[in-house]
Amino acid sequence: MPTPAKGPRLGGGAAHERLMLANLSAALFEHKRITTTVTKAKRLKPYAERLVTFAKRGDLASRRRVLGLISNKGIVHELFTDIAQAVENRDGGYTRITKIGNRKGDNAPMAVIELVLEPVSAKQAVVAEATKAAAKAAPVAEEAPAEAEVAESKYAGSKPATADNAAPEGFEVKGNEDSMKFHVPGSRWYDSTIAEVWFDSAESAQAAGFAPAGGDAAQEVEAE
Repeated sequence: MPTPAKGPRLGGGAAHERLMLANLSAALFEHKRITTTVTKAKRLKPYAERLVTFAKRGDLASRRRVLGLISNKGIVHELFTDIAQAVENRDGGYTRITKIGNRKGDNAPMAVIELVLEPVSAKQAVVAEATKAAAKAAPVAEEAPAEAEVAESKYAGSKPATADNAAPEGFEVKGNEDSMKFHVPGSRWYDSTIAEVWFDSAESAQAAGFAPAGGDAAQEVEAE
């Protein structure tokens, strides 16, 4: 028999060991916990956790790779749906080994290996929630200037209204988007109108689709 590459085998040849680990993994995924010897549990832990990592990827290539080791499609389906979803927020440590004493007869040390399907700790959940909230808030902060730029260029020859309703320098014609009317300085309703957009001239307001409040004549007379 060839010398094992890393430590003694579980029994038989290398192919027999691979089949044994695949069968133990299938039993673990099906029953969520199994009882075996400490040696087999320690050898099974990295093997099974690697399969869980493939399941978390969820792509077709990973599913085919696991099916090459575990032929039971029902167990593989449960691994890729239920188990992968349960450990989605975990970065590792998908299994837990608990020693339970020695076996009667040959006195072999025994252990229970089980899947860790409990939710992550409260501290980890809070950190994850804060990270998600920060990720959602970041795009909003970046989009704010873009919205301001859109408001700047909404109409040619215009500027957006400010909170204090002050006229920007060189933009004194008030525009009201609800009525689509504009008011030149000195007109009848100019002082009582709150500007929703400011224009640099009556011509710019008309080009943007705004009509003179009270008609052309009234605005032209007042403008003069």
